[in-house]
Amino acid sequence: MTIRRPSASRTPRLLAATVVLGGLLAGTAAPALAATPARMAPRVAAPAETPATVTVTGTGRASAAPDLAILSVGVEATGGTAKEAMAAQNTAAEALLGVLREQGIAERDVRTDSLSLSPVYTQNTAGENKVTAYQAGQSFSVKVRDIDRTGQVIGAVNDATKDVGRINGVVFDVADPSALRVKAREAAYQDAYDKAAQHARLSGHRLGRLVSLSEGESVRPGLGAAPGIAAAESSLPLAPGEIEEQVTVSAVFELL
Repeated sequence: MTIRRPSASRTPRLLAATVVLGGLLAGTAAPALAATPARMAPRVAAPAETPATVTVTGTGRASAAPDLAILSVGVEATGGTAKEAMAAQNTAAEALLGVLREQGIAERDVRTDSLSLSPVYTQNTAGENKVTAYQAGQSFSVKVRDIDRTGQVIGAVNDATKDVGRINGVVFDVADPSALRVKAREAAYQDAYDKAAQHARLSGHRLGRLVSLSEGESVRPGLGAAPGIAAAESSLPLAPGEIEEQVTVSAVFELL
């Protein structure tokens, strides 16, 4: 077997080629390493600043003349037995309902509120309580839509029911309170807005957008009512006055 050795003249050329190839490889790797960007830490966004706000409460009122009277009337009768008491009560109640129809009160405006039957006790000489009678009663709620005739209706009820009649009271109101409530709500919001604008001005801000708004329960302060009236009164003057609706709102506004 013959082994050939590289000649001395070829050895320098091989070394030179090796050096050149190594340089080329090093030259191409360096830009690649240089082009790799350094890893940067993630940016953390600054928390948004919470705007200043002002919370206010507004109250609005609206009033109107009543156009409705609600009577609380009834009958109460006594009998030796429960059956007799109920029979007497039935007769008196029929008389009451009949006179209401004569006065032009519609059936839809008359409602039974309560019906009762209870024993009447009497203490004897021995200190014992004995049932000596029974008492039966019925009360009605009556709407009088022509309030100028309220006194006349009360007088007619008294005349028809005599001593067994009961007039427990009268309340004046408006048949449809929605329009009154709308006016009161508008006044309540305006009151809240004016208060918020004043707070903004006093604190050196401008009033911004409305953030939230809530409404409380509407009330009827001073709802007109008359106390119980004795059945002996055949007619009486009444003063309906005015009906007031009150609305309260709570509002939150931004301050700029």
